[in-house]
Amino acid sequence: MSTSSTTRKPEVNIGDRERILSALAGSLLIYATAKKHSVNTLLLMGGGYLLYRAVSGHCSVYDALSRRHSGARGGDLKVRTHVVVSRPRAEVYAFWRRLENWPLFMRHLDHIDELDQRTSAWRLKIPGGMGDIRWEARIVKDEKDRELSWNSVEGAVIRNTGKINFSDTPGMGTRIDVMIVYGIPAGTIGERMEGLLTPAFRLRVEEDIQQYREYLETEVDFHAH
Repeated sequence: MSTSSTTRKPEVNIGDRERILSALAGSLLIYATAKKHSVNTLLLMGGGYLLYRAVSGHCSVYDALSRRHSGARGGDLKVRTHVVVSRPRAEVYAFWRRLENWPLFMRHLDHIDELDQRTSAWRLKIPGGMGDIRWEARIVKDEKDRELSWNSVEGAVIRNTGKINFSDTPGMGTRIDVMIVYGIPAGTIGERMEGLLTPAFRLRVEEDIQQYREYLETEVDFHAH
């Protein structure tokens, strides 16, 4: 009984012109090393690698850089924080349930438009005045006065999910636990947004949520919203 195995060929990631140049450079390095009385191992290895690069059409350095870059773009940024306010839980939930209220205190959000009871259109500002990002999200869990959860819809240019929990605190106050995740997709769209998910942006989102308390303290006509 015999077994056979197949060796996976390396992926071609360089063009024909670069392969020709690699072949010429590799051949010259090996020829120059052969003419010397003492063998230069580094030059010989370099020439051999360039010849391999020419024959296979694969550059391991390019491959590593590509994986590293796409991985950075495909990462997620998670914000988890809480805030306590001196308002009844039902009142606080009602305010958050109206998503159009969020940009009033969340500076990183430019606009949220509620399309129906579950679906909303979001617009987020890219730091540095580089434009904005737009996507649609859908509420996936809505427990009155207790929890509100949402996800970006399938095919959205940005992965966005979040959950808000509301609970009572002593003295008629409300604790709001917020978890928000932003994810940048790999590819062309990710290249435009790759500078978005930074520690500074995470801090900004956290500060926006904390600003909710200040908004309540300074907002005169709270029930109008």
